[in-house]
Amino acid sequence: MSLPFTLLIDPVPADSERTTFEDTFHEMESAAPALRVGELSTQRGDGIFETLSVVNGHPQEVEPHIARLCNSAQICDLPVPNSAQWRAAISYAVARLPHEGELALKFVLSRGVESGPAPTAWLHATRAADFSAARRNGVRVITLDRGYPRGVAERAPWLLMGAKTLSYAVNMAALREAHRRGADDTIFLTTDDYVMEGPTSSVILRTGGVYVTPAPSGAILHGTTQQSMFDYLRDQGEKVEYRDVTIDELRQADAAWLVSSVRLAVAITALDGEPMRTDQPLTAALNAYLLARTA
Repeated sequence: MSLPFTLLIDPVPADSERTTFEDTFHEMESAAPALRVGELSTQRGDGIFETLSVVNGHPQEVEPHIARLCNSAQICDLPVPNSAQWRAAISYAVARLPHEGELALKFVLSRGVESGPAPTAWLHATRAADFSAARRNGVRVITLDRGYPRGVAERAPWLLMGAKTLSYAVNMAALREAHRRGADDTIFLTTDDYVMEGPTSSVILRTGGVYVTPAPSGAILHGTTQQSMFDYLRDQGEKVEYRDVTIDELRQADAAWLVSSVRLAVAITALDGEPMRTDQPLTAALNAYLLARTA
């Protein structure tokens, strides 16, 4: 099967007793019209998504991605996805995709059309961008104020900050601002100077011999690749920790990384124009581990 690959999905209720789902999948030409004009995902960004990596025919972190999709649906008052159906859709797609190289597989659940059939769902697979240079050389990062104090998600859940929604305009604007400033990526900060996450990545730092990531909360997604990296570090006998991280602690770290599903682990080489220490042998080992996973 050539790329890109698109699969429309007829969502079934989470409590459905169905065990087979192939009649709910519809392969589409990726260049063909598929969404209605009134589709709320395109009109309002009213939907959720996940993107997982497929490496040499092996989809990565399927269960954490599906679990996070279900969590996002609950936050956004969307019908809870049927996990078995999404698992089957991913398997259906992977069986029809090239089994060599790195692919990006995005799956989406939208509220659909107002006053019409709902929800809408689809899966779309493409060849992943070549991130080998970023994995090898690292990235220069700036910090940007996210405009919220720590704890805002708990006080204002209607901001949907713990959901991975299609409303990515702010995230993309942050990346453009990084490029305008001569950097490659961004880390968001709360207004009281606590580290959050990148627009498309989790933040991990090493300080005092411990690997730390900001505690997942209503405002910070629990990164799937970050969890895999922590599994690897634990297996190596290293200490890992979830807790609040200040910007000063990040600046003084022994090393720091941005990690995400498709780009994987990239070292932060500079923060707000100041050089940061890196650990290239560990970065290479982390990416070798992440690329070698079979699940």
